[in-house]
Amino acid sequence: MSAAVISALAPEPDRMPSPTARPRLRLVGPDERVVPGERICARALPARRLTRRGRLFITLVATVAVATLAVVLATSVDAALPQIDHATTVSAGQTLSEVAAAQLPSLSVQDAVARIQLVNGLNTSQVHAGQSLLIPVMP
Repeated sequence: MSAAVISALAPEPDRMPSPTARPRLRLVGPDERVVPGERICARALPARRLTRRGRLFITLVATVAVATLAVVLATSVDAALPQIDHATTVSAGQTLSEVAAAQLPSLSVQDAVARIQLVNGLNTSQVHAGQSLLIPVMP
């Protein structure tokens, strides 16, 4: 049989038209978005990625801002400096508690010692004979 006879005997498949026309498919790039129901594809904003250098820059800016704020707050807060009433000299055998009780009798001994230590910048209650101590004003 010849090819012409075979094609005449075998029917060609009928292509049925689709009931709804479909839009042609196209590739969508990473910076595009598809809106359902619309044929127009709008451009979406590209995704922002923070690089290592960018993260370092943001960290440094934040650290400098916090340090600047701390310095500004530390310098703007003025602690009231204690006012000095007079000075006294420690006698031989005299302790800081005895000096505090004698010089600031209206305060408890602990409060008086603490105030004398604060005014004189003492870390301990150790004093020696001949040492000059500043006595703060009574509250």
